[in-house]
Order: sequence, then structure tokens, then C-alpha cells
Amino acid sequence: MTVAEPRPITATTVAEAIESRRSIRTFVQEPMDQGDLREILRLASLAPSAWNAQTWRFAVVQDAALKEQLREAAYGQGQITSAPAVIVVYSDMEDTLATVEETAHPGMGEQGRAGQRSTFDNVFGAQEVAQRGQWGLTQANIAFGFLMLAARGLGYDTVPMLGFQPDRVKDILGLPAHVQFAGLLPIGKRAEEGFPHHRHNVERITKFY
Repeated sequence: MTVAEPRPITATTVAEAIESRRSIRTFVQEPMDQGDLREILRLASLAPSAWNAQTWRFAVVQDAALKEQLREAAYGQGQITSAPAVIVVYSDMEDTLATVEETAHPGMGEQGRAGQRSTFDNVFGAQEVAQRGQWGLTQANIAFGFLMLAARGLGYDTVPMLGFQPDRVKDILGLPAHVQFAGLLPIGKRAEEGFPHHRHNVERITKFY
């Protein structure tokens, strides 16, 4: 089977994607293009991570009944069911540890695979599941940011969500108890403009040394 080449991004520049991003809660009622959806996920998966750990995982919910359950788990927030898809971004550090050799670059050969295993076992092997899971979440948060910009770059809109009941989301999606959530991300085409940015200026939030 021939693998299609990734589509070039022509919708916006990175700066335009950042400046035009809004938190959108009302979406056009049409299904997402599945090719665009996969491309957004592919771009997000190019996010950097320490030791190339790639702890992030994506659960894409498009089924209406499941979205309704997620809405209930998110305290009734309407953007869950307004969006054609909801991407649940979570970290699975236990899966990362179990398969860590897969994250070693092929160019490093068997020595690299062995080194990757040794590094992760030495650093994380003695830690509690929750402790190393928190480290994995810091890496997944990077991918979460990439996901929002990738979506905007292809002309889609999102709203990051942390207001939900994690245990209920795990039950709904059948996720392991140890996973940690970066957030829920409703995604689709905007049916509202959203508020323009209101941010501190650079001088307010920065110290130069």
C-alpha cells in the first residue's frame, strides 16, 4: 500500500496561526475532514520531548453518544457536543516505559535502544507511578500546545478544557487508571468569532538578564 505524502500547510504562517487562534465554543455543524484530522494529529506528534519520550496519547471522540457522556463529565459544557470532534490528550508513562526502545532513533542502532532502556529504567524505575506520570504529563502538555496551533494552521478552531472529571473520562473511554490528562480539545470550524486576545505585554511578564 502506498503511503500518501503529508499535505503541505498553506493555510497560515505560524505567526498568523498564533494571532488568529481563539477559544471557540460554538462550531459549524459539519463533520471534520478525516484527512485534515489525521494531519493535525501528525503535526502535533512532531512536538519535542525529553529523551524523545513521546508520552502523549490522543483519543479522538466523534461518536455523538460518547460526546454526550463527555459533556456530562465536563459539567455540561456545551462545546463538547457542539464540536464535530473532541481530542482527549493524555499522558501514558507506563506505556512509554514498557515500549521505550521504540523511541530511540533508528540511526543510533541497538546501542541506542539499549541506552534508552537503561536511561529510563534508571531515572524512573524506582519512582511511584503517579510521580513519573506527572513527568510524562509535562511532556504531553507540549504536544497539547502543538495540537492547537496545528489545528489553526489548517483552518480549524479549538478550545482547551481542564474543567472535567478525570475518573469519569477514563471510565467513558476505557483508559487505564494511571493516565494523566493534558486536557480535552473540542475542534471544528468556528461558528463565532470569539474574543480577541487580551494579554499582558512582554515587559509585564519578562525579566531580561
